[in-house]
Amino acid sequence: MAVDGTYNITMNTPMGDRPATVTLAADGGALSGTFGGGQGSVAITDGTTSGDDVAWAATINGAMGEMKLAFSGKVDGDTIGGTVQFGMFGSGPFTGTRA
Repeated sequence: MAVDGTYNITMNTPMGDRPATVTLAADGGALSGTFGGGQGSVAITDGTTSGDDVAWAATINGAMGEMKLAFSGKVDGDTIGGTVQFGMFGSGPFTGTRA
């Protein structure tokens, strides 16, 4: 599918830009894969896709404990972008390109 692949993304967080990598695989309307950054790699959860629209979550362990990141965005060719919710710490944009 058009959304399948590995993307190098940058999240604009309340503590500055943070790089990460996400691998996505669509199966019908379900989306699976992994999310990795400075805290290691985890399986994504709650993944959905409809056309080029994607959404998923990843729970990471950081300096402030466990935090669920909830992503919602769109794949356009070799680019991906949208919004990520940083648990209770607000939200910000993310952008990236296919690796």
